[in-house]
Amino acid sequence: MRNPDVSFLWRLLIESLTTLAADPADQVAWLDEYRVGTDELALDFDHAHRLVPSLVEAGRLDGEVAAELRRIDVLFVGMSGRENAERWAREALLADSGWIEIRASSRRLLVDLLGDWRLPMPVICVVR
Repeated sequence: MRNPDVSFLWRLLIESLTTLAADPADQVAWLDEYRVGTDELALDFDHAHRLVPSLVEAGRLDGEVAAELRRIDVLFVGMSGRENAERWAREALLADSGWIEIRASSRRLLVDLLGDWRLPMPVICVVR
């Protein structure tokens, strides 16, 4: 990415972490509002995670934060595949160990980056 708008990249990352950090009921309400599947949470994170090198280069993130973001990405990879389809059911957001760990990591990151994890859920535009 050439000359990225760092503030835009930062916002994408924060919005993604916000949806991952939210309580399961808030996640489900957000998914219902936009009529998207649970995988949208991971897809948004994947898009934001791809931008981390630009944020590190711009000095907005340090190596420790980037490593924690990689850990979330690894958790999502481990949850992927047909054999893990049940982990993507909305009910899994509450009880699945991967979602619980991702939520805890996202909350820690938001507290470290912004001082709080309880942020308004982002507004998105869904193209169908």
